[in-house]
Amino acid sequence: MSLKDRIKARVAAFDAYARPWAQRGRWHGWAYEFLLFGLKQAWACLFGGAMLALLLLTGFFWPDDAPLARYDFLVVAAVVIQGLLLATRLERPEEAVVILIFHVVGTGMELFKTAHGSWIYPESNLLRIGGVPLFSGFMYACVGSYMARAIRLFEIRFESYPPLWGPWVLAVLAYLNFFTHHYLPDIRWGLFALSAVLFGRALFQFTPDLKVRRMPMLLGFGLVSLFIWVAENVGTFTSAWIYPSQRDGWSLVPLGKLGSWYLLMMLSFVLVTVVHRPERAPARDAAPAKARARQAEPTG
Repeated sequence: MSLKDRIKARVAAFDAYARPWAQRGRWHGWAYEFLLFGLKQAWACLFGGAMLALLLLTGFFWPDDAPLARYDFLVVAAVVIQGLLLATRLERPEEAVVILIFHVVGTGMELFKTAHGSWIYPESNLLRIGGVPLFSGFMYACVGSYMARAIRLFEIRFESYPPLWGPWVLAVLAYLNFFTHHYLPDIRWGLFALSAVLFGRALFQFTPDLKVRRMPMLLGFGLVSLFIWVAENVGTFTSAWIYPSQRDGWSLVPLGKLGSWYLLMMLSFVLVTVVHRPERAPARDAAPAKARARQAEPTG
């Protein structure tokens, strides 16, 4: 039995054990649904969570005289984790290709931003391009990995999704603005407005357990941006990278960075839609097929 099949069997066994308790009353059902929502979110964050754990562990315990630089270890570890996800079929090959593209896109932006002093990587290592260690691209790939896995795990469908070209225009303009605002006027407020026009009426349906839930897409994007900001604080706390304001000691990453992550997340979302084409939501009261058999199932 493969790892994926063993995980499915354990999830099914857990649900068989917990389902009678969840059916005792409304509050029990809500509590169980919330638990499953958290478990699915954690499973979707598998790659990102592993990378954050490595940032923390190496930040506190990496020896100064180690023969392998901390940044180089993070590169090797990220490749191994990605390989394991593919080998165990917890991630699909086409998803890995899109994540690789996002890795390249993120590294390109890193090269430009570090050259302009937006942030720095204070440690030395071998596996780097200019001032950018190669592990940094995997931090962007974590976002793409999460989105691809979340779409599958929660069976996400969309209501009032804009024309397909609209999000692509927004994503391309947002990415270009990360470069051009150093020389031309910053158009991020216009991009925020464009995102509101495109997604203001859009919602997505997701399935934590048996019942389909709905959320405005703009709210979902905002929540994801917030969690990325939290993860960025973890990265800077471990000195994996630091901003100019943190040279003399760690401090919270400015909340203004939420806007930057919101726009960059749009690019990640659009890239993921290459392999997970946005699907129109069914009728609001329709439960997804085979929902009971897949409840809380971490299929990768």
